Amino acid sequence: MMVVPYDDKYRDDMIFMVLEAKDALGRTPHLNEDLLAVKETYHERGFGFWLALDENDRVVGCVGWRRHPVAGEVFLHRLYVKARLKRRGIGTKLLQTAEEHMKASGVTEVHVHLGEPREQWFESYAFYQKHGYIEYAPRYMKKSL
Repeated sequence: MMVVPYDDKYRDDMIFMVLEAKDALGRTPHLNEDLLAVKETYHERGFGFWLALDENDRVVGCVGWRRHPVAGEVFLHRLYVKARLKRRGIGTKLLQTAEEHMKASGVTEVHVHLGEPREQWFESYAFYQKHGYIEYAPRYMKKSL
């Protein structure tokens, strides 16, 4: 598995992976508009978006970040891993890659917004806590870099 910056040639594969990941969580699969225009929404604005690819060059995960209105702070977005491949370090590698790039860009604090009800998002809460994020408000976690 390798993590690479987003490239439009993976767009459809990424969209399918995200919809599949949402379906596996029991959520109604819908697509967030930013995923239809990753290049414009993230890269062309100076933000970041990465894909995890398997040995067959297929998308098995993704993550992105965008600047927060407060200088030095960002919001993490769209961290998804293909459901059948969870707990194999893919999410950790994606998060580490994003954090390394954020840090190099002068980011000092990362925020993440999680869904409700909390019981449906228990995996996300546990994942971020494991990586040093703390809850500072209902459905919000953060980490200082």
